Amino acid sequence: MARTGRPREFDRDKAIDAATALFWAQGYEPTSLTQLKASMGDISPASFYAAFGSKEALFREVVQHYLATYGQVMAPLWDESLSPREAIERTLRGSARMQCTRAHPTGCLVVSGASNCSPENESVQALLAAERQRTRTGIRACVERAIANGELKASPAADVLPDILTTFFHGITCEARDGMTSDTLDAAVTSLLTLWDINAVKPKTAKRPKKR
Repeated sequence: MARTGRPREFDRDKAIDAATALFWAQGYEPTSLTQLKASMGDISPASFYAAFGSKEALFREVVQHYLATYGQVMAPLWDESLSPREAIERTLRGSARMQCTRAHPTGCLVVSGASNCSPENESVQALLAAERQRTRTGIRACVERAIANGELKASPAADVLPDILTTFFHGITCEARDGMTSDTLDAAVTSLLTLWDINAVKPKTAKRPKKR
């Protein structure tokens, strides 16, 4: 007769939520296994390794959980039913609101979760770097779509617009962690988008027929 084994001593979903908050607040390296196990319900080392395998494997699961929940503020970048400008605007405003919310750690886990890792944790840095590159690619795709659609002028200014937008997006984390409010960041987004509008193609107005 097969042995059924012992039931899990913790709620896995709640444990992932707790680990997400801890990694988000402290970053990968400063977060210890002792802190993780305590925050996840004082689970035993055996339960931890049976459920997650390692700290890095847990972090990878946390990142996927973050992207599927809080990280959905980035979804407009890949929604082609939106105009490119609206996709950018929704992403920036939604991310600013999310990162300033006090119901969870401020800032963005993908931006700050592994910003200061030692060489042995290079794989963790690479994981988040790849996600940040995905954001860059999404922003650039919006700008390129706008140029292809005739919404933006093809110009040197438009060429650097994705870099400006990405730099602003990544900078939100620092400002949110330093206490900047979502209202202030929202106003900054409004100002930033004037760079888009300056380079927008103006609709042609129909000429009035001359009076005879």
